Amino acid sequence: MLKGLEIGRKEKIQITVSERMFAAFEGEVVHPVYSTVAMTYHMEWVSRKIILPYLNANEEGMGAAVKIKHTSAAPFGSTIIITATVTELRDNKVITNVVAENEQGTVGLGEVIQVILLKDTIKTKWKEAST
Repeated sequence: MLKGLEIGRKEKIQITVSERMFAAFEGEVVHPVYSTVAMTYHMEWVSRKIILPYLNANEEGMGAAVKIKHTSAAPFGSTIIITATVTELRDNKVITNVVAENEQGTVGLGEVIQVILLKDTIKTKWKEAST
C-alpha cells in the first residue's frame, strides 16, 4: 500500500477565485469571496493528488476527516495556492497538513485524513450502506 510515499511529500494546486466559489446558500450569495466550502474541496483535492501516483490498481482513497480554519477573505479574481504536505502515515491512513495562500498571506489552514482501502472493500461498504 502506497509504496514509496514518504512524510514530507508535497503537492500544490493554483486556483483563481470565481463566482462559483463564492460563499452561497441555496443559490444566494452571502459573501462575494472564496468560500469555506470551496476551500475544503480544494484542500481535499490537493491531498488526493498526493496519493494518486502511489495507489495500486485495486486500491482507492476515501476522505475520512477534514479540519479547516478559514483565516482570511480572498476576493473574486484572487490567485490562491493550496499546498498539501504529508505529515503522517499511519496504518492505512495518509494525513496531510494543508495551507491556502494568496498575495496577501494565509487564507486557510487545514488537515485532511484519507483512508486507503481495497476497491472491493469500498464496494461492500456501499452495498451495506444502501440496504
